Amino acid sequence: MSDSNASAPAPQRRWQAACPNCGAPLEFASAASACTVCSYCRSSLLREGEALRKIGISAELIEDYSPLQLGACGRYSGQAFTVVGRLQLGYAEGQWNEWHLLFDGSEAVRKSAWLAEDNGSFVLAFDAPLSSPPPPAHALTLGSQQIINGQAWSVAALTPSTLLAAQGELPRPPELQREYLVAELRSATDEVGTLDYAKPEAPQWSLGRSVRIDDLAMQGLREESSKTLGARQFNCPSCGASLTPKLNGSKSLVCGQCQAVIDISQIAAAELPHYAQTNGREPDIPLGRSGSLAFGDGPLLSWQVVGYQERCDIPDSADDFAEQTFWREYLLFNKREGFVFLVDSEDGWSLVRPLTGAPTQSRALGFTIEWQGKTFKRRYAQSYTAKSTHVLGEFYWQVKRDQRALVSDYECRVGASKELLSREQTGNEVTWSWGRTLDASVVAKAFGLPLASDAGALSGLGRSIGNSLDGDGGSIPRKVAIALFVLFIIFIFVLSSNSDDCDNTRDTYGENSAEYAQCKRSGGSGARVGGGTGGSYGGYGSSGGGHK
Repeated sequence: MSDSNASAPAPQRRWQAACPNCGAPLEFASAASACTVCSYCRSSLLREGEALRKIGISAELIEDYSPLQLGACGRYSGQAFTVVGRLQLGYAEGQWNEWHLLFDGSEAVRKSAWLAEDNGSFVLAFDAPLSSPPPPAHALTLGSQQIINGQAWSVAALTPSTLLAAQGELPRPPELQREYLVAELRSATDEVGTLDYAKPEAPQWSLGRSVRIDDLAMQGLREESSKTLGARQFNCPSCGASLTPKLNGSKSLVCGQCQAVIDISQIAAAELPHYAQTNGREPDIPLGRSGSLAFGDGPLLSWQVVGYQERCDIPDSADDFAEQTFWREYLLFNKREGFVFLVDSEDGWSLVRPLTGAPTQSRALGFTIEWQGKTFKRRYAQSYTAKSTHVLGEFYWQVKRDQRALVSDYECRVGASKELLSREQTGNEVTWSWGRTLDASVVAKAFGLPLASDAGALSGLGRSIGNSLDGDGGSIPRKVAIALFVLFIIFIFVLSSNSDDCDNTRDTYGENSAEYAQCKRSGGSGARVGGGTGGSYGGYGSSGGGHK
C-alpha cells in the first residue's frame, strides 16, 4: 500500500490472553502496553509479566458521538497509526475524550500519542520527558508564565478533572474516579503542553499541535450520516418540539420553536439541562446559509452559519450604561477547517478563530504583545466583561445563561486591514484568538446579502455594510452626503418631543432585546453602536480553550 493511504500498523509482536474476570479473549497490539480494558466486562487489567491482574472496573462510556472510534487508522508525518485506546475525562462543564494512537514501527522505537478535542478541533500530542522538576500543582496560576524544559509557556487552563471511563489498550494504568488537576499551557510557537497531575509526585508532560482530521487521512471513522444524527433526535424538554442536531460534535442546541437553550452533551440523560430565553433579534445572516470566505491568507472556502449569539459589554458603573456596546457573532463551520467566528461589531466585520498557542506579552513595551513576529497594541487601557444575551443554532461548547468572559483586545494594522488578537478568560481558562477585519461588501457578497441603502446604514447589518457602499470605500462627496443625512435624522429625533426615543430601538431589535431594555433604563437615550468604554471585536473564543 502506498504512503498516501491510511493503514493499520503492521503487528510487530501481538500478545494474547484471556480476561481473568470473564474469560473473554484479549489481544495487545504492543508488547509495551501496560494495561487494557476488557470490552466485554469493562475490567481494567494490568499486565504483570505474562499474567493479567484486575485493578478495577471502568464505568460505561458517555455517548458523545465523537467521529473517532477504536480501530480507526490514519497517517501522521508519514507514519501509520491505529486508534487502540480511549480515556473519557469529566470536568465541571461536561467531558472530553483523549484517544490513544499506536504508530507503526519496531517494538523498540514504536511511538504512541494522544488525539484530544480542543475548541472544536483536535490536538495530537506525544508524551515527553521532563528535564527538570515541573512546578507543583498548587503553584500554578491562570495566565502565569512558566519555564518548562527551557521553553516559555503561558498557563491557559487549570481543570480539576476525573477519569470517568477507559476503553481499549493504554500505555499506563488508568486512575479511575479520582479527581486531579490537568494544567494546559500554550506557547508562542503554537504548541500545547499538558501537565497531568494524576500522580502529583511525578506529573506526566506531553507536547502537541493542532491537527485536522482530514489531514490525518483517517479511515474507519464513525459514519457521519443522517443515520448517526438521527440517533440523536430528541424532544425539546421545554416545549416538546422534535429536534435533531446537524453536527455530530454539538454540545448545545437552541430549540427553533421556543428558543430554549439545551445541553445535549449527554443525549441519553433522563432530562436534558436547559434554560428559557426571550426572543432576540433575527440574525441578518440566516442560520444554515453558506458563504465563501478566506480565513487569513488561506484559500476561499465555503462556510455554513451554524450558530449565532448576541453579546454586550458590562459597564463598570450605572453612569456608563449609556455607552454600552452590543455586537453579534456568527459561528461558521467548514468540514475540513472546523469553526471560525464572523463578528459584526461597532467597527465593522472581522473573521477570527481560537489559537492553539498564545502570544508573548512584553512588559518593556507597555500594553503590547507579540505574535508571529508582529506587535499588537492593546485597544483599551482596561479589560472589560462581555456577556452573551441571546443565542440561536448549535454550538461545540455548553452554552450557559448570561455566559460571561473577561476580555482584552489588541490590534495591529497591516496594509488596509487590521489583524486582531483577543484574550478571553472564562472561569479557569484563557483563550486567545486571532483574525482580520473584513470589508462589509465582502460579507454581503459571500452570503448573498443586499447592500443597505443610506438610511439603512443606521442599524443592523446596514450599519456595517453602509460603511462601504461602494467597492472602493465610497467617494468623498458621497461620504459627506451620508454624514449630512445622518445629522439630519438625529436633528429630527431631538426636535420630536412627542415620540418615544426608544421606538426606533424597539422596532430594530425587538421589544425583548437587550438593546431596547438598555434604552429604557437610560431614559430613552437609545442603544449606541459606536464609541463607549467597552466594545470589542467580539468574543472570539466564546468558550474556554482546552479539551472542550
